[in-house]
Amino acid sequence: MRIETFETWICNRPKGLFDEDRQGAAPMPWSYGVGRITTSDGIEGIATFWAARSGAVTDAYLSDVIAPVILGRSIHDREKIWHDFWNIDRHGAFFPVFLPGPIDVALWDAAARTAGLPLHQYIGSYRTSLPVYASSLWLPGVEDYVREALAYKARGFKAYKVHPCGPSRLDMEIHAAVRAAVGPEMVLMSDPVSEYTLHEAIKVARHMESLDYYWLEEPFRDYELDKYAKLSAAVDIPIVGTETTRGGPWGVAQAIRDNAVDMVRADVSWKGGITGTLKVCHLAEAHGMNCELHTTTMGPMDIANVHVACAVRNSEYFELFVPEDTFQVPMKQSLRDFMDADGNIHAPTGPGLGIDIDWDLVDNNCVSHRRFGA
Repeated sequence: MRIETFETWICNRPKGLFDEDRQGAAPMPWSYGVGRITTSDGIEGIATFWAARSGAVTDAYLSDVIAPVILGRSIHDREKIWHDFWNIDRHGAFFPVFLPGPIDVALWDAAARTAGLPLHQYIGSYRTSLPVYASSLWLPGVEDYVREALAYKARGFKAYKVHPCGPSRLDMEIHAAVRAAVGPEMVLMSDPVSEYTLHEAIKVARHMESLDYYWLEEPFRDYELDKYAKLSAAVDIPIVGTETTRGGPWGVAQAIRDNAVDMVRADVSWKGGITGTLKVCHLAEAHGMNCELHTTTMGPMDIANVHVACAVRNSEYFELFVPEDTFQVPMKQSLRDFMDADGNIHAPTGPGLGIDIDWDLVDNNCVSHRRFGA
């Protein structure tokens, strides 16, 4: 079961995540990478890689750092490979937060395919589905959030998360308008993405409490633990963080130790793959916390998130970035194919990830293709 070949594709996708105000002066191409390992027994494992702003950065890491580490290794040596990457990170590679986690997903995918099991069963299944919350982009105004929340409520979704566009006073208007529109029965969350001062965050959080919002997420940069701790102590609404925290489970541990958050965040792209995300989930469970998984903005990795969430007890929701068709690439299936009318997403039943890559789409949008052999 050693890895014989590793192929990579860097591809463009048509629509980006950020509006012009949030792109900054640097160009913002919205690329993604695809990786495929093939074992000596002919088993494949798939992953996709975040490549926003510069696909060249991801391409270089995959070819110069990732490939030499995994080629010739057993797919069952995932824990050792995972630690090898952390050592390489400290000794000069300094991986972006979105690398090298996805290659760990490819190893798990290949191993589960070898066993003929869906990934969540290979890990150790707790359930087969979980509820979805629609997660907005930054929208132009209050009524845009209202329309979107109502549209997903009509589709059977029981929860909706606002990414308010700021400033904080407008965010409170958005929060109030969405709650008034959807009524008391819909679960609501908000994620301003690190935009507030401590004073603003406390004011917004108390306003959200009056509107019965479920959580306030990432009101500060994830490394501002002192501000998080002061906010968490000042309000009752759960405060959620660690989405972008460096250091995988070790970084999350610092936030838990400092009583900075009430729930933590992880995903298979930004927290060291399935191996790293499971470590964060189990760390949180040991401290009586949920670990709510963050969207990867890529269909195959979001499906990996589903499998992980179905293999643990302390992850309540699946985050679906909307409009979802923008973020399912390069998966042949739609994420909607795995959802039911009650707003739940179900883990695929096929072996491994249980999904197919649209290789025609990959080839048609590819700007760099590489193949490495053991």
